[in-house]
Amino acid sequence: MPLQAARSLAHWFIRPLSEPERSFWRVVTSCFLAAVILWLLNALNKTYTTRISYPLQWHYDEARFIPVRPLPTLVDVQVTGRGWKLLRNTLGLDIRPAEVIVRRPLGSGAIAGSTLRPGLIGAMESLQLNAVLTDTVYFEFDQLVTRQLPLRLSPAADGAALPYAARFEPATVTFRGPATTLNALPNYYQVHLPKAPAGRSDGTIIVPIGGPALVETDVQQVQVKLQPRAVRTRKVLVTPTLHNAPADSALRLQPAQVSVTLEYFPEDSARLNLEQVQVFADYRQLRRQDSTVQLLFRPLPYTVRGARIGGAPTARVLPAAARAAD
Repeated sequence: MPLQAARSLAHWFIRPLSEPERSFWRVVTSCFLAAVILWLLNALNKTYTTRISYPLQWHYDEARFIPVRPLPTLVDVQVTGRGWKLLRNTLGLDIRPAEVIVRRPLGSGAIAGSTLRPGLIGAMESLQLNAVLTDTVYFEFDQLVTRQLPLRLSPAADGAALPYAARFEPATVTFRGPATTLNALPNYYQVHLPKAPAGRSDGTIIVPIGGPALVETDVQQVQVKLQPRAVRTRKVLVTPTLHNAPADSALRLQPAQVSVTLEYFPEDSARLNLEQVQVFADYRQLRRQDSTVQLLFRPLPYTVRGARIGGAPTARVLPAAARAAD
């Protein structure tokens, strides 16, 4: 009898697996899904306290200023609310960002997280703000300016002048971007020739216009027509200077002078101003392992079509007291 009961029980479990009873498992699956949905709906109707990231929307005079680094778009907060509202915030559905108004955006600045409370409370719907967890929100703005610059052909990668006179169409390009970036440009903008530029039947080539970061241009490409030209060469000695060194340090560069090869067109010989050819080194780029630093050119005058530093384009940074030991 016990054996028969065991067989009957096993048959009861196995029977739904037979072909005629496959619909049984569809019913079981449907019931399971219905139970999960009911459980989820019940959970979303409960109230929770949790940490979320709430979006920010920045307001400033966009016609006069530009952020030079990405503005924070989220702030961490602790809130209390129903599961539905928290789920909507997680999915980013119909969320009203908290407004951050910057009235004097020029330069670097910071906003304490506590000062964001009024904007967050006004933006949150059906959520109770408990605390702002982000301590400080940082920003950095620069003045937005426009500058129009003539174009000229960039030298080769090694600084050698390209033996061409270039005629550009348009001859000038308007740049719009941060004042610090645009004011650091020389009185011209260099156009780089691609290795395989697109050409036209009239002999001109199409060259894209790049630009520094955060800078927009009024045109995306220009037409360039090249004419072979003779290039003259002249060597001069230049004394490099060290920039951004600690104020309380006495340092010098070795070698004290470097040989610079200048290349220019013959008609620019009389206008070539050698005093405008300046070489410098940035102490912030010092290689600690060998005390060397890269030598760089200051913006070169318009008449210089190419410039190269003779030998290795590096210098050693030494204490001034070591001069007598050399």
